[in-house]
Amino acid sequence: MTFLTKPKLHHPGLPTNALGYTRRDYEGALSTLCAGCGHDSISAAIVRACFELDMPPHRIAKLSGIGCSSKTPTYFLGASHGFNSVHGRMPSVLTGANLANRDLIYLGVSGDGDSASIGLGQFAHVMRRGVNMVYIVENNGVYGLTKGQFSATSDKGAKSKRGLTNSEEAIDMIAMALQLGATFVARSFSGDKAQLVPLIKAALMHEGAAFIDCISPCVAFNNHEGSTKSFDYVREHNEAVNFLDVITAREPIVVDYAPGTVELVRQHDGSTLKLRKLADDYDVQDRVAAMGWLQQRRAMGEIVTGLLYVDPEPNDLHHHMNTVAIPFNALGETELVPGAAVLDKLNASLR
Repeated sequence: MTFLTKPKLHHPGLPTNALGYTRRDYEGALSTLCAGCGHDSISAAIVRACFELDMPPHRIAKLSGIGCSSKTPTYFLGASHGFNSVHGRMPSVLTGANLANRDLIYLGVSGDGDSASIGLGQFAHVMRRGVNMVYIVENNGVYGLTKGQFSATSDKGAKSKRGLTNSEEAIDMIAMALQLGATFVARSFSGDKAQLVPLIKAALMHEGAAFIDCISPCVAFNNHEGSTKSFDYVREHNEAVNFLDVITAREPIVVDYAPGTVELVRQHDGSTLKLRKLADDYDVQDRVAAMGWLQQRRAMGEIVTGLLYVDPEPNDLHHHMNTVAIPFNALGETELVPGAAVLDKLNASLR
């Protein structure tokens, strides 16, 4: 496969981050998606988030499955590690990579077809196991590569471009992530970069399973009247539960908002979320309340966006398994092959 590469030269006056990189250093190949595709906006948000967090591109591993969304890792973080797996199997490949090298930052990008249909079981297990990763679903409600059939996240009653009406209930991946134990759960919209970028930054800094469901309209097959995943529909029915910003541990915390409008949520790794609550009765640390709020707003025809739940002290898969702090791929023969005496002792304990 041939990819269109961007010129290496860029303006010498481009702003740099603490590592001396420009935003161009976090980009990838030129996109071959349809002009105006929401997925490209998500790619741009990932580029901006990693640039602003001063993340070394070579410390990031990006993984995907199959579909329009799973093509997008080609278009960002060209200097990072990458792996394009088979349809729906990205979570298991990422889990194995995470177990082998816990020092990398793992970013999984998938779609509603890749994750809510053939990969639904994989999605469920990576969430419940608490793999330390950012899982972004670029949710457009259709199979874009195969000409616009309804996907498992298509809302009941939504109409296709050909005029067909979906008669099946939609799978709500946000509700599933909450129920399965994800410790960071958010929903956003590809057309709202002011909300999406801080959410991605916060998710990247979160030590645990972080899930972002990002509604991303398909301009070719699902951006028409009657679609519930179109640009116009989402803008008209968006109910933002909060306004977010991220303050890294390196920067001074400066709050200039009116008293009572800001809540600081300190995470286990020392980073801080600055949360301005729009709903007085919404608690971002209440998992059960978040599930109820989603169902209540869905019944009213609203699409809830923002940070829906965060555990301030999350645990990941390595904590659950009590693994050693050294990445497995850095262990030598002495550690990995302790000898026959240790094996005999282990076998005896299992009898």
